[in-house]
Amino acid sequence: MPFAPLAGIRAVEMSHMIMGPSCGMFLAMLGAEVIKVEPPGGDRTRELTGMGAGFFPLFNRGKRSVALDTGTPEGSEALRALLATADVFVENFRDESLARQGLDPATLRARYPRLIVASHKGFLHGPYEHRTAMDEVVQMMTGMAYMTGPTGRPLRIGSSANDIMAGLFATVGVLGALRERDSSGEGAEIRAGLFENCLLLVAQHMVPIQLEGYEAPPMPERDFAWPVYDIFETRDGKQVFVGVITAGHWGAFCDYLDLGALKDDPRLQTPMDRIRARDWTLPLIRERIGGLDASPLCAELERHGIPFSPIARPADMLDDPHVNRPGGLITSRLADGRVFRAPGLPLEKNGEPVNGPGDVPALGADTETVLRAAGCSEEVIAAVLHQDRPSPS
Repeated sequence: MPFAPLAGIRAVEMSHMIMGPSCGMFLAMLGAEVIKVEPPGGDRTRELTGMGAGFFPLFNRGKRSVALDTGTPEGSEALRALLATADVFVENFRDESLARQGLDPATLRARYPRLIVASHKGFLHGPYEHRTAMDEVVQMMTGMAYMTGPTGRPLRIGSSANDIMAGLFATVGVLGALRERDSSGEGAEIRAGLFENCLLLVAQHMVPIQLEGYEAPPMPERDFAWPVYDIFETRDGKQVFVGVITAGHWGAFCDYLDLGALKDDPRLQTPMDRIRARDWTLPLIRERIGGLDASPLCAELERHGIPFSPIARPADMLDDPHVNRPGGLITSRLADGRVFRAPGLPLEKNGEPVNGPGDVPALGADTETVLRAAGCSEEVIAAVLHQDRPSPS
């Protein structure tokens, strides 16, 4: 039985790029019907290539597509008809732009009292609320980029993690608002902030400043809490991360590397002893690991329960045996017939993977069907479909 707790819930999504679409994707994977409203030319991310080629296919799986020019009377009427049938409205446009169209949360909630508005913004309300933000911007603002790169070289992390997580936090807010609506009968405005999402991610570095007066250096230069927590190069030219955390790990690790002298050294008998001695123990460990091939090293580390990982690329994940376990990747189909595999929700329920629908809609594929079911007149539908046609060249 599919895990679809949001079956029967309809979400109308007007968003682009990653933050809003990720919220819609999560709702769809939980069983909601998600109707993506796109302009007649389509969400701009449909046309991205290279590093951006995955944006639209990945974050718009399992949705229906309705193409509307909401700047026309017919398009506006069709959108209002859709919203009248919706439980959730997902958006990520500027507040001022929404207000001009009568789509600001206050207006929507007055017109549709049970509607839950999930707004995805750069910032929550406050001094910065009208600023334009992007994932990279908030990483620079919050100290995330400072902590990721070495001193003087701030570096964004290697994915749109804040966009995706902000969409996830909005989804959590929507779930809570739906639960609350069961008893109150009233909708709500949920606002997720890209900046505040990133702020939560760096809060672990904010708290020690207040409690101990300790400001951590960037992660490449950090103080270590473990005797071994490093990347090593093996004889066959591979890189492997190894984390020796417990006393048991330390003993087994030293035995495996034939470094029993370290295990018995009176200078290395407590965790802090071993951490303080990293400057002279790590060169010995690097030398021993440099004489080993990666595969047997990893097998031995796994046998002893020592945290480790070969340094992988995203491309490696397509062939990884754990990633390719049943339910690890969902196969999705594009309208042009191309297919790709990507993760679903990283959850299991009762030992089974939680996977939602995976196909990617063609632009406007559901316009006529959805608008007719929403009660739009044939005149409005005809006008909307005409607007959807590309202009002759």
